[in-house]
Amino acid sequence: MRPAAGEVLHFSEDPTLEVFRPRTTYVWAVGHDRAPDYWFPRQCPRAMAWVGPSTTPDDQARIIGPGSGSRVHAVEYGWLEAMRTVELYAYRLPASSFSLHDAAFVSTTEVRPLSPPERVGDLFELHDEAGIQLRVLNRLHDFWAEVITSTLEWSGIRLRNARP
Repeated sequence: MRPAAGEVLHFSEDPTLEVFRPRTTYVWAVGHDRAPDYWFPRQCPRAMAWVGPSTTPDDQARIIGPGSGSRVHAVEYGWLEAMRTVELYAYRLPASSFSLHDAAFVSTTEVRPLSPPERVGDLFELHDEAGIQLRVLNRLHDFWAEVITSTLEWSGIRLRNARP
């Protein structure tokens, strides 16, 4: 589930949204490269790492693993059932309404979807089709500590919900 040309995506478990209004200050959306960061239940903690231009072969082998592609997402065992059963939807939004802010797209005005929301489907299948390794761990924090001190690029979302 990726945006088409001229689109960005917003992922939600709510299929009834008709307009997106700035929450705090922005409406948030993602482009093609960061869409996989949101192929999870909203509250699911996840640690993600991928090869970037400065990544060393040693860090890629140590953290992602030999022969395991260029990207890994990690979740905790306690979130597997939610990943299997969540009803996640993607809203296609006009990219022209957004500006790039760090790795996300933001809008300070109301935005209406271009079409009805689309059910995202099987989250495991999405990862598989995208060639993204999905790793299941007892707890994320040890993995996260290694990722953020490596030469890989990384992102962590909802880590406050991870096991201590």
